[in-house]
Amino acid sequence: MSNGGILVTGATGFVGNAVCAALVAKHSVRGVARQLDASPPLLEHVELVSGELSADFDWSGALVGIRMVVHCAARVHVMNEVSSDPLAEFRRVNVAGTVQLARQAAAAGVKRFIFLSSIKVNGEQTQIGSPFSADQMPNPADSYGVSKMEAEEGLRTLARETGMEVVIIRPPLVYGPGVKANFLAMMRVLYRGFPLPLGSVTQNKRSLVALDNLVDFVVTCLAHPAAANQTFLVSDAESLSTSALLNRMAKALGRPARLFPVPVSWLKLGARLIGKRDMAQRLCDSLEIDIRKNQELLGWAPRVDVDEGLRRVVDCMNTHG
Repeated sequence: MSNGGILVTGATGFVGNAVCAALVAKHSVRGVARQLDASPPLLEHVELVSGELSADFDWSGALVGIRMVVHCAARVHVMNEVSSDPLAEFRRVNVAGTVQLARQAAAAGVKRFIFLSSIKVNGEQTQIGSPFSADQMPNPADSYGVSKMEAEEGLRTLARETGMEVVIIRPPLVYGPGVKANFLAMMRVLYRGFPLPLGSVTQNKRSLVALDNLVDFVVTCLAHPAAANQTFLVSDAESLSTSALLNRMAKALGRPARLFPVPVSWLKLGARLIGKRDMAQRLCDSLEIDIRKNQELLGWAPRVDVDEGLRRVVDCMNTHG
């Protein structure tokens, strides 16, 4: 690999693979995955190497010829945690593993390190009219959010000590071709026409980010001088209520959204009774993001609107069944 290469961790994941696809036409790209034999096919011109996020992994071979790093890999937020000490597990991977990679990257002469963090560093919910901003005080509420915040702190310290430029990006829920988990499950529910008791959830505001917008922002942050040592939030231009989002998802699917009204207070009470309080929070409360800093500092605005982002999800679903 020639000088000026870009290393992308989590290269076979949902976001990392899309980042590789966006970079490979103009850059020499090396992708990192945990298990090479179990990885889906990557683009032909992406070199794939194995790597492990841990406090003692040797990244020297993977970093040869690398000028920039996009760090997408992480122990992600899980709905059904099985670890007896989740925070310790998150710290082992997301904090110690990230700092180990970044420290060795700085020693290898990497100029800029892009860290995909999470909006959970800011917190879990906002009040209407008071969106999260990039430079406000962090307020993580769970182990995953705490680990991402601590990783950010470690990276900022390294930036001061070594001169390596660090860019921190905190996305909310990411959707796009290949999306899985709850977003895909909801799309399937809407496609099959099942009724949902969410017709009254019209007053909240949720920010999401289309995969294409997130990747475009990552590419911008790799190149823009003003991104150095900055923290950004990234989202689509439009925030939607849960009811509005479901209707837009159904429209993209070519199906009616069968929503019937149940008072939000009843939904939250029912969710608490069955141990699904977090799910009710995500469906009923607000999480809104202010991305004006991106426009003011980098001249960046989302290129894909919500409807186009959803259409791309549906096209992928139709292609892959």
